[in-house]
Amino acid sequence: MSTSPSFRCWTAVAFTVVCVALLATGVRTQQRGGTVQTDKAPPVNSGANPYKVIRDWAQLTSEGRPWGGSNGVAVDRDGRSVWAVDRCSPGTAPGCLGAKANPVHHFDESGKEIRSFGGGMFVWPHGIHVDREGNVWVADARAASTEELKKLPGEGAKGSVVVKFSPEGKVLMTLGRPGVRGNPPEALTDPTDVVTDPGNGDVYVAESHTDVTDPNLIGRISVFDRTGKFLRVIGKTGTGPGEFRTPHALEFDSQGRLIVADRHNHRIQILTKEGKFVAEYHDFGRTSGLAIDKDDVIYTADSESTERVHPGWQRGIRIGSLKDGKVTTFIPAHMSPNSADGAMGEGIAIDAAGNVYTAEAQLRGVTKYVKN
Repeated sequence: MSTSPSFRCWTAVAFTVVCVALLATGVRTQQRGGTVQTDKAPPVNSGANPYKVIRDWAQLTSEGRPWGGSNGVAVDRDGRSVWAVDRCSPGTAPGCLGAKANPVHHFDESGKEIRSFGGGMFVWPHGIHVDREGNVWVADARAASTEELKKLPGEGAKGSVVVKFSPEGKVLMTLGRPGVRGNPPEALTDPTDVVTDPGNGDVYVAESHTDVTDPNLIGRISVFDRTGKFLRVIGKTGTGPGEFRTPHALEFDSQGRLIVADRHNHRIQILTKEGKFVAEYHDFGRTSGLAIDKDDVIYTADSESTERVHPGWQRGIRIGSLKDGKVTTFIPAHMSPNSADGAMGEGIAIDAAGNVYTAEAQLRGVTKYVKN
């Protein structure tokens, strides 16, 4: 694929401006995490690694454009094809603001794009989930800032929502009020991920992706029924059992328990559907992405551990068992473990054959891992 000189120039200038503007924000949000309990856990940076890495597995052929940063990847209910989202642009911002590019993508087993949709609807596409009926849910993890709206005044009515699509891209439901950050049922605050109960279809939404230094930080899971009726809130901001700081990913296990990647607290939490605390595991690092197979093997992606935010821990994929919380497999980052430009995906998914996929926020695109 080729791009015009003007497009390349525009991209380079835009990317530079964004990087400079967001430098302070990046430093502010990458704060030292963990709890008193997780700080006692020895780093887990080793284990068997039977996987071959295939970078840039999926190509955006329908629009013929480069990938934006990606946070979400999911396997279709067919067990073979793969869904992923991207943020339309290479940097952390402006994301999809002002863009008409389609950020929701469906790929066949070879990585060929089947379809894409969602153009002009999102600010910062994040987590993605495919429900038992094959519908596709996407969390939009932020709304436009005041400064962004000065430059793009028509972009105010989008962001900070969860959207349910049919597999063909028809909008079936929206949770939250587009462009408004708040409390359910009227609004959501920077939702990071969404998962549906495979039994009754209830919808669980993780909030929020807000700066953890914000005194008004939101840390909760909002629950709706399958029609979108608000039911309850699980948890609150904090470091105790059943409390969260950046609940970044959600899944259900075979027992119907809710598994939460409580990223800034450096732990995996296990809760009942009603939100009662069951257990927490400390061996999976600073988890951004979470997937669970039919045998309750847990796959986690640690895209953020560095000496500053999680001393001694390396970025990588940690695989273990929900039965005991022990890591058996460690897949190191693609480049040097603590590479400044990012070397490990955020979102993670597993297909029926056992192949693993990660969505790359910094390197961009989708990486596939195949067992040797």
